[in-house]
Order: sequence, then C-alpha cells, then structure tokens
Amino acid sequence: MGVDFGYRGERFGLPEHGPGSVAPVGRRIAALCLDWALCALIAYGLLADGPSSLGNWTLLVFTLTGILTVGTLGSTPGKRLLGLRVVHLSGQRLSFPRAAVRTVLLALAIPALIWDRDTRGLHDRLTDAVQIRV
Repeated sequence: MGVDFGYRGERFGLPEHGPGSVAPVGRRIAALCLDWALCALIAYGLLADGPSSLGNWTLLVFTLTGILTVGTLGSTPGKRLLGLRVVHLSGQRLSFPRAAVRTVLLALAIPALIWDRDTRGLHDRLTDAVQIRV
C-alpha cells in the first residue's frame, strides 16, 4: 500500500529500540514542558516584575539554558531527567554553534513543529542533530 520507509532513525544507522535510538515524541514533549516549567520558576523568582513580563523572561531563560546546556552537556535538565540527549548525526556531541542555532530555532517554535519522517523538527534538520535515548 505504500513505500516502507523503515523505522525512525534507520537511515542514520541508529538502532530501532533502546539506547541510541531516536527519542519518542512523548518523552521529548515532556522534557520540553519540564524545561519550560523550570525556566518559568527561575524567571518568576529572579527576573519577572510581574505576571505581564513573566512569559518574555521565561523565553529568555529557556533560550539561554538551552544554548548553555545543549552546547556543553548535550542535554537540557528536562532531557537529562527523561534520559534523552541531543547529538550530531555522526554520533558526536553537538558543537556549541550548532546548539545555539538549534535552540534559537526552537525558541521560534515554528521550526520545531514541522517534522520529517524520523520525527526530527526543522531545528534539528538544519543543525544535523537528532535526539536519542541515553
């Protein structure tokens, strides 16, 4: 009935299940929610003047946290808690400039909502990144 594209991550040489496989969408969304909640808590406690500025400060903290943690450790706090990691398609750590571009595109939201057949968003495709299970 159609073309069989195989499993997610097959064309990158990733395993179908277990460590090193493409991270499931539910876990990635849960990690994003955890990261956003943590950044909102930081913004509320340290930076926000009131409820009206909380969203802007949260986005700024989210972007800075993503750039610093993905660029150095390979995962955000939410991803780390859920056993996920962002790597280059070669399997190596994502370079700091690529992590910065990826995070800025993620903060824009639209690139992250357009997926390919491996469930990678445009922000991952443009930086040659993939989120895997640890």
